[in-house]
Amino acid sequence: MSDEIGFDDLKLDYVSIAEARRMSGLRLVLGAYTVPGPWRESCKGIFYVKGLDYTPVRTANEGASDLAIGMEGSQSELIAWTAQSSAPVAIWNDERPRSLWNDQLNLAERLAPEPRLIPTDIEDRIRMFGLINELAGENGIAWSQRLLMAHGPLSTLPPDDESRPFWQALAEKYGYTPAGAEAACRHIASIFATFDAQLASQKARGHRYLMGPELTALDIYFACFLGLFKPMPPDRCPMATAYRPAYSNDDPAVEAAITPALLAHRDFVYEQHLELPIVF
Repeated sequence: MSDEIGFDDLKLDYVSIAEARRMSGLRLVLGAYTVPGPWRESCKGIFYVKGLDYTPVRTANEGASDLAIGMEGSQSELIAWTAQSSAPVAIWNDERPRSLWNDQLNLAERLAPEPRLIPTDIEDRIRMFGLINELAGENGIAWSQRLLMAHGPLSTLPPDDESRPFWQALAEKYGYTPAGAEAACRHIASIFATFDAQLASQKARGHRYLMGPELTALDIYFACFLGLFKPMPPDRCPMATAYRPAYSNDDPAVEAAITPALLAHRDFVYEQHLELPIVF
């Protein structure tokens, strides 16, 4: 599944885990190099908006295949450092590694209080964290989409296909079952419908963002997680083209739920606040 992504001059300058462990400051372990993983891109986006420089860290030997990079369970160095096998991970100086999205957001907010991305009002804060969880948390849209991503290959690939171990590992990580994959589309569609209603309610108040008149973390997470279903074109998202079919949607209910208003909001957030083209 390797492919040329172009934009070679826009690639991040990664260091190895061994090198990163000897460093201080902010380091982000980012995982795969050629796809816009939503947790990875959201983490990058939060620190980008905050204006915080970081050292990007790879999770496999330089030159490793996309499949090897994606096999998170095989990352013994990452496990030894962070006690888990997933990216992204944010590490600040000698503090504990932060592999959860909410911990990464709170770290960024502490290191750079402005621009503020977490609402001060408690009701807004509760709603924002709840909505991000519907994107990034267990059983959120990304979790559900991973079930769908595993379902197709495991249903069609021959047993000896070289990519099957990757999809099997993905399936095991997210608790894949055929029944779970069947229910995933309805769940995803309902979450997108909730976001469409949230955006419409804010626009009715004359606000441009999902939580009101100012950018919050919710806008960043939404923009990045929508890429699992509707990646931006190659000039904005130069991902490995072999992965684009997996980062797509063919379910009518999900397609209907991803409204033009949601796509326009994704584009607005990227154009106004995030890095374009996406840098891998």
